[in-house]
Amino acid sequence: MVSKENHEKTAGIYVHIPFCLRKCPYCDFYSITDISLEQLFFDSVYREIVMRSNTSFLFDTIYIGGGPPSVVAPENIGRLIEKLHHYYKISPEAQITIEVNPGLVDFKLLSKYLSYGINRLSIGIQSFGDENLTFLGRIHSASEGIKSITDAKEAGFNNISLDLIYGIPGQTMEDWLLDLSQAVAFKPEHLSCYMLTYEKDTPMEKRMREGEFQPLPEELAGNYFSAANDFLNSNGYSQYEISNFARTGSDDLRSLKSRHNFKYWSFSPYIGFGPSAHSFSGDERSWNHGNVLKYAEDIKSDILPVADTEVLNREQKILEAVYLGLRKTEGIDLKEFKNKFGVSFREMFINILPELIENKHLEVSKNRCALTSKGMLFHDSIVSMLVDEDI
Repeated sequence: MVSKENHEKTAGIYVHIPFCLRKCPYCDFYSITDISLEQLFFDSVYREIVMRSNTSFLFDTIYIGGGPPSVVAPENIGRLIEKLHHYYKISPEAQITIEVNPGLVDFKLLSKYLSYGINRLSIGIQSFGDENLTFLGRIHSASEGIKSITDAKEAGFNNISLDLIYGIPGQTMEDWLLDLSQAVAFKPEHLSCYMLTYEKDTPMEKRMREGEFQPLPEELAGNYFSAANDFLNSNGYSQYEISNFARTGSDDLRSLKSRHNFKYWSFSPYIGFGPSAHSFSGDERSWNHGNVLKYAEDIKSDILPVADTEVLNREQKILEAVYLGLRKTEGIDLKEFKNKFGVSFREMFINILPELIENKHLEVSKNRCALTSKGMLFHDSIVSMLVDEDI
């Protein structure tokens, strides 16, 4: 059921396409390399689109992600977008993003994506250094990364996001600043900078546990984060979320942000299609089976492929409002928080706020509470301190 408070909000659509040529050793997203299941998957996801179409939401973002989508036949991507437009109310100004990996796209393919109505590209560059790419297990080279950007521009994309990773063992500060410098030289509209994390039971986490390499010390990783903020801010990019930067100087900065991801951080509703994809109504979250065959089996039986559902209680909503709100540089809207939960943010966290403000981790004004640049280094710890209070 869609909550009343979210009924008037625009919603987002996410489609998880789980195919990849080779799974990266640090990735814990659901993906498979058996491309023979491609048509079974698409036949199933087309049916899921129909099954979930009883909604009155206006959708202003579509995000096609996964393993990445550039592995599959482009005609299936075109048909997918046609189906979404047919069964859902899609805003004419919708931001439609597709993830691609270098080495799997060229001018011809990217031109097809543009003709399907895709207007934003997220390219998994990760690094412009071949040694770093080898360590990360990426299938592309630095030169292929550069070519994917130039092909995208030549095809006509004018909203391009580049993903970069820092904190790679052996990566020096000079290496990281060089990656950033090479990225901004292409003047992408958006940059996402993620610290390498070692997710439990991934091949890379296993190698780390077995002592094959030493992770970058946490303090040094914090220095890399700060260096990225300083470099990008001084080169025309505005940080709007811990890991995300949009190019400044645009008449409409909002158009250059990842509007879909911003929905996740702002409690906006979204529908997820495909195995392992999540959906959120405002009160209820559900997620699909993380297995293509089980997903397809349920849909063939006219059953929504939902693995589980949770209805968020008040405490869970407050936790998520704090966790997600503090990821954004604009922070938490204190008036909205009080309207939503019936209590003042300052009163709820009165015992811990003074310490966080004194340590220059938080800034609290009349209308907002936001992490400082220093505080962003300790986001998870600060959220834990806050929610350990009696909420």
